[in-house]
Amino acid sequence: MTEDPAAPATALDNARLAAVISPLRRLLLASARSAEQLPEIPDAQIEVIRALPRGVVSSPGELADLLGLSRSTVSNLLTVMEDRGLIARRPSAEDGRRVDVLASAQALTFFERFDRASTAIVAEAAASLPIADREALAAAIPALEHLRDALAPPTEQPTKSPHNRKEAE
Repeated sequence: MTEDPAAPATALDNARLAAVISPLRRLLLASARSAEQLPEIPDAQIEVIRALPRGVVSSPGELADLLGLSRSTVSNLLTVMEDRGLIARRPSAEDGRRVDVLASAQALTFFERFDRASTAIVAEAAASLPIADREALAAAIPALEHLRDALAPPTEQPTKSPHNRKEAE
């Protein structure tokens, strides 16, 4: 028997959860940028960099599929990012008709600094909470990961690491 997704399993307040997630993300992003004096990089560009960790290359089409964006949107993002020195495009060694995209050293450094700052900010804020709240947050992480996966487009398989893309040579 399939569960009714609208039926309350517990006292989950979907509107309240949705209302907390977006501001929480914006606050963390702004705090990390400020702490590390990072340049303003739009979320969509951050997601492209996140999809291209050190040593990984991907085609624009693969990025579009991975990010759930149209190919023209990704093409426009890549043009701006290339102009800002955040990515590089190069002909594929395997297929001369294909272009490979990789994050620049500068972009990866920004991203690593952002991740370190975000982790420290969350750790400091969490440490200020009562232990029961910290335990509730720790217990909620798997459920939030499942929620993220459930929100992803059906064709997209969220991954913790980009194993499906090739390593840069």
